[in-house]
Amino acid sequence: MKLNESNVDRIIRAVAGVILLALGFGVLSGVLAIVANVLGVIMLATAAIGFCPLYALVNFSTLKK
Repeated sequence: MKLNESNVDRIIRAVAGVILLALGFGVLSGVLAIVANVLGVIMLATAAIGFCPLYALVNFSTLKK
């Protein structure tokens, strides 16, 4: 697994993940809450490891080489 996210990208993903989790556990309910929680976990995980499978699929990277 080769890193393909810049530090700015990772920070944005982490913030978005926390917001989605907060919405999923506090504001939203039902299926929408589950979707927000799943997306929040995915965003936090990709931010933590620095690799986005979707970026790899389309051969894209925000990481400067």
